[in-house]
Amino acid sequence: MPDRTTCVGFLYPGFSAEDDYPRLEALLGDGTRLPLVHTDMGEDAHRVDALLEMGSTHRLADGLTELSRHSPDVVVWACTSASFIYGPEGALRQVEELAEAAGLPVSRASSTSFAFAHAVQALGVRRLAIAATYPDDVAGYFVRFLEAAGAEVVQVSGRGIITAAEVGTLTRDQVLDLALSNDHPDAEAVLLPDTALHTVAYLDDLEQALGKPVLTANQVSAWEGLRLAGDAKPRTGLGALFGLSHHPRITTGVA
Repeated sequence: MPDRTTCVGFLYPGFSAEDDYPRLEALLGDGTRLPLVHTDMGEDAHRVDALLEMGSTHRLADGLTELSRHSPDVVVWACTSASFIYGPEGALRQVEELAEAAGLPVSRASSTSFAFAHAVQALGVRRLAIAATYPDDVAGYFVRFLEAAGAEVVQVSGRGIITAAEVGTLTRDQVLDLALSNDHPDAEAVLLPDTALHTVAYLDDLEQALGKPVLTANQVSAWEGLRLAGDAKPRTGLGALFGLSHHPRITTGVA
């Protein structure tokens, strides 16, 4: 019998750029499954109190019943802001509670915030520019999360968009402008940290325009899930991160 295909399950808050995941699945093109279940956001707001509630364990656990029908090998909380908002220790507890609720070992669960930290380490880059859609205060939480993982943030911007719904409407040209206008000469990579932002169709365009690796939230979420499932095959068309021929040992956060 053929080997079972890898299945990475995603819990995704609300509705904005969830179509990046079937697009990723199609681009992988090898039978890998990336099922996604929407979680109840509560209030759609890039605001600290709303994000803490959005990422609460009971909201994540509510989506696991539906996701369990796909028998995922790995579960990823596909949200950056409602994971880094807890800080590194709180975000790790969130992942541990997610793994427990999913009936998986903690080495088979993660979140987009840890995916960014692990992707930065895998690429061997340290100096980062962050092109954030969030308000400045929320973007600051992401800076501190990455710095705790050993990165140096040389440029950060907050576009000040409050809702994920609005982020999801940004066009290709707006996404490219967001990345280009927030690059920095000293940055070794540029990060776009919002799973509400459509980016998967533009990954190669972004890296060609900037001349350096670009990491986006939905991209790193999928990469993290595959990594935790033991799938380290290099892929084309999904940026430098997916082109890696091997994954170094990750030493930050979850396994």
